[in-house]
Amino acid sequence: MRIYDIIKKKRDGNELSTAEIEFFIKGYVDGSIKDYHAAALCMAIFYVGMTERETADLTLAMANSGDTVDLSQFGSLTADKHSTGGVGDKTTLIVAPIAASLGCIMAKMSGRGLGHTGGTIDKLDSIKGFNTQLSPKDFFEAVKKTGIAVVGQSGNLTPADKQLYALRDVTATVDSLPLIASSIMSKKLAAGAHTIVLDVKHGSGAFMKTPEDAEALAREMVKIGKNCGRNTSAVITNMDIPLGNNIGNSLEIKEAIEVLKGQGPEDLKTVCLALAAQIVSLSKSIDIETAKTLTRDSLENGKAFLKFKEWISAQGGNSQWIDNPQLFPVASIHHEIKASQSGFISHMDTEKIGISAVIAGAGRETKADTIDMSAGIVLKKKTGDSVNEGDIIAILHTNNKISVEGAEKKFLEAITISPNKPESKPLIYKII
Repeated sequence: MRIYDIIKKKRDGNELSTAEIEFFIKGYVDGSIKDYHAAALCMAIFYVGMTERETADLTLAMANSGDTVDLSQFGSLTADKHSTGGVGDKTTLIVAPIAASLGCIMAKMSGRGLGHTGGTIDKLDSIKGFNTQLSPKDFFEAVKKTGIAVVGQSGNLTPADKQLYALRDVTATVDSLPLIASSIMSKKLAAGAHTIVLDVKHGSGAFMKTPEDAEALAREMVKIGKNCGRNTSAVITNMDIPLGNNIGNSLEIKEAIEVLKGQGPEDLKTVCLALAAQIVSLSKSIDIETAKTLTRDSLENGKAFLKFKEWISAQGGNSQWIDNPQLFPVASIHHEIKASQSGFISHMDTEKIGISAVIAGAGRETKADTIDMSAGIVLKKKTGDSVNEGDIIAILHTNNKISVEGAEKKFLEAITISPNKPESKPLIYKII
């Protein structure tokens, strides 16, 4: 078998066999297939596409290219939730304890934030003592004890995907549906969960800008999951507006605690309940309406909050911080950002708002950057709200006085104020 023949076969519009796809992935990881070969094949896939079977084979080959997590000891109740990224997205912090309080097993690997999107691991790191780098033994012990454990991604999880993504990034082949979908799903398959629920974002703060593009990606990933033997569904959600009101690591933990106590913003609560209901329904093989009732009850009767505390303690976190969120460090500067004119907020460029939070210190632009856990933005007004000139629309939290001007400027660039109230868009576009 030769990589030249595989490239030519795909270039000419033909379907690759399972053996050919596995040969490519194995050879690319061990170095016998070079970057220029892989670049040529990715470009051929970009133009020709892949069949449903080819995409599933590519995903499985990448998932099996490095370490995998064996969750079989927990049976069919294991579940994972993946978000395609956004601003103010602290759903894992809420969804995991809701699902675990109802008997699901949430053994999960999550990532750190980079650019305008936040990372679950960074948020959890803002809790005093919480350990996101558990050994495999301690990881499984935590899962057995509480039904939840969330840790940073393994260094050797899906090495083929890491290599291919870096290559696609510099060869203009990122925007290929089968390559995007297989990249995301390979990590989920390697993580071992039997049920996978995807939160696919669309809008100004998301990778997919339109609901139609988000739906196409969601359908592709759900097909992959099902073809690889996993219970899979996708909830397509709006990221044209930040989720919730708090952006920034400890600020988002505090907001998650509010929701788990039955309070907090309705948009965040709605998305979390929709995701949790999908997990419970698929994992426990019960109808969705029953799952919705169970998840809502868990939030309202305090079971989810108790599970959250149990989880935090099991990974070394100080549960007193959960009972008393005022113990979290607070930024020294609280700068009020005010409306420049009267009218309605007709649009929020969520990506720019995320960048504003990064400038304030809440995120990183490179992997080497240090995060200020107390930095971020608290929104006081959102799309559709009326404002008068001089009204406070957000409060910037930072410990860096020099960053205030730049962060405020970027935030105001993100806000459009118009005379007329905008038409509201659905928070949940569709469930696949």
